[in-house]
Amino acid sequence: MPPAIVLDIEGQELSPCSGEKALKLIANGKASLISEDPLTIQLPYAVSLPPEPQTVPEVKPGVGKSILLHICCGPCGTYTIRRLHEQGFEVRGFWYNPNIHPFAEHERRRECVRLYAEDIDLPMLWSEGYEMPAYFRAVAGHEAFGERCAICYRLRLQRTAQVAREQGFDAFTTTLLISPYQQQALIRDIGEELAREHGVHFYFENFRQGWSERGHMARDHEMYQQRYCGCVYSEWEAQDANASTARRARRRRQAASE
Repeated sequence: MPPAIVLDIEGQELSPCSGEKALKLIANGKASLISEDPLTIQLPYAVSLPPEPQTVPEVKPGVGKSILLHICCGPCGTYTIRRLHEQGFEVRGFWYNPNIHPFAEHERRRECVRLYAEDIDLPMLWSEGYEMPAYFRAVAGHEAFGERCAICYRLRLQRTAQVAREQGFDAFTTTLLISPYQQQALIRDIGEELAREHGVHFYFENFRQGWSERGHMARDHEMYQQRYCGCVYSEWEAQDANASTARRARRRRQAASE
């Protein structure tokens, strides 16, 4: 037997019940029969139903706002740019990376960003010239990993915040936030400090959720994938790490052959 339609005394439709239960309610005088096909019964009292939950529309943080995105490299720009568009922002990219060494590497990464920006119609602002001496002056005496990184973050975000304020952007952020190899909490702290200093909002989001997607997108666009962060110190450290890995591999092969 199919379920029965149940009405209260005011004709308000309630949750259905089984046909057997409906017939039992009628037999016991607890409901009256309204229709046999489909089986419909009516209760002799009114039922107060809870109000239907209101659907709260999603509020996207970037709707109606412009954001200046500092781009450290093409691959890290892929997911980050798309995500900011999804959040409603009007996005413009900004290139300023005086830490990248040598000049040929700087230009290779810059060209990668240029080609991708053209491909997706992303408007860009370019910091002219190559300010590598400014980077080396800033980190002199603070070359240790972590210490130099904090200086590097501040150097690049400082310029981004300045340009964002001067050009009237609502906010600024950086693709550095997508990398698991960067100090995300420190980047956020520096960004928010500079936001207060310059009077322009620093937008923070944990873009690392898109790290895997970043890799797929970079390969799809056949992007140059760099093997070190950018500065000469990170290049040295990467080479040392690769050399250490190669030495361990040789030792394992030698041990296996003995």
